[in-house]
Amino acid sequence: MSELCGLSVDVFKQRRRALLTHLGEEGVAVLTTAPEQRRNRDTYFPFRPDSDFVYLTGFAEPEAVIVLVPGRSEGEVVLFCRPKDEAREIWDGYRVGPEAAPTHLHVDEAFDIAKLDALMPTLLEGRRHLHYDFGEYPPFDKKLLNWIQVVKSRARLGARAPEHMLALSAYLHEARLVKSESELAIMQQASEITARAHVAAMAQCRPGGFEYQLEGAILSEFLRSGTRTPAYPSIVGSGANACVLHYVENVAALEAGDLVLIDAGAELHYYAADITRTFPVNGRFNGEQKALYEVVLQSQLAAIDALKVGVPWSAYDDAAVKVLTRGLVDLGLLKGDVDGLIEDKAYKRFYMHRTGHWLGMDVHDVGRYKVDDHWRPLVENMVLTVEPGLYISPNDDTVEPRWRGIGIRIEDDVVIKPDGALVMTTGVPKDIEAIEDLVGSAA
Repeated sequence: MSELCGLSVDVFKQRRRALLTHLGEEGVAVLTTAPEQRRNRDTYFPFRPDSDFVYLTGFAEPEAVIVLVPGRSEGEVVLFCRPKDEAREIWDGYRVGPEAAPTHLHVDEAFDIAKLDALMPTLLEGRRHLHYDFGEYPPFDKKLLNWIQVVKSRARLGARAPEHMLALSAYLHEARLVKSESELAIMQQASEITARAHVAAMAQCRPGGFEYQLEGAILSEFLRSGTRTPAYPSIVGSGANACVLHYVENVAALEAGDLVLIDAGAELHYYAADITRTFPVNGRFNGEQKALYEVVLQSQLAAIDALKVGVPWSAYDDAAVKVLTRGLVDLGLLKGDVDGLIEDKAYKRFYMHRTGHWLGMDVHDVGRYKVDDHWRPLVENMVLTVEPGLYISPNDDTVEPRWRGIGIRIEDDVVIKPDGALVMTTGVPKDIEAIEDLVGSAA
């Protein structure tokens, strides 16, 4: 059975068939992939296609558009892509081309992207509802509006342009929110690769090294495992840098007595993993570090335990916040009644983010968190992160100096199952004794 992006071609056919049914006979859907991004002068960043586009097509080349036209006699799924070009392929790599695309991608028709202006108005004509996400790629928005105007200009000849504009993402992002077993298998593999990378970095960590060397250990394991691209820029923050939630400079020296927080994930077949671990540079937590770490760990375990089919998304955040706030009171970092402090959000001085997010083709994956102004209930095969943390600013003079500059986050990836949460990222330790045994253990 042929595959695209690690999945059977039939998976993509089924996804498109479901969308065609959703569109109805008066609908049309248009989706473009992401544009290439120039890094500097004539050098480009590695191309990463639009996630929605890959979800429907499994096609990872730039300069591509797909149009779904239910009931069209010549074919309902039409792809526009780059033509074969022997000269360019010598320099830039092989292309599928429109001639081979129907067989390779199982679409009905494929055309040279250069024919988009000529053919798109005919694909839009006679369709009442246009499903497209305006605002994602503004240059393409302008082209689409021009094609609609072309159809409108033929009104006296009986042509009818789309009258209603509907967000394609309203359908696609709900579809992407619940994963299939084949998607979960890819995400499990990405999680295992990421766990090995974290273990490698922890084992190599020693005072006198640098944050970027730990990042190098992470990336090296990704490459060895066949994942060339991280799911997001790796965060390696030691000391007070761990208090910067999205710290990515990764240039500081690793000092004995400091903690280092690593938040890194592999991307495999366009699916992300996302793990965070925090550990002592010299392999031993001091008293304050250990006390805060235990609070974060217990809050994470409580949050994971709260994840069940049918509970609202907010339930696990509530569970984590309760444990964190109680711990801050016990350590003297907050004063007052726990419930009152939670109601006043006093904990946000030390815990600024929520306890997790959807995970999938994007590291902060798509899908609404609320439906009709209520936190949505969890259903089987949703995937999310569980990542509570505590961050004591180095400049917070309201706490004793011994606490300042400590940043801790613990993050795992979980799948919602009928009997609770299945943790995919168990391959990297998070209890104190196991961490202390691992850090610096590499020969």
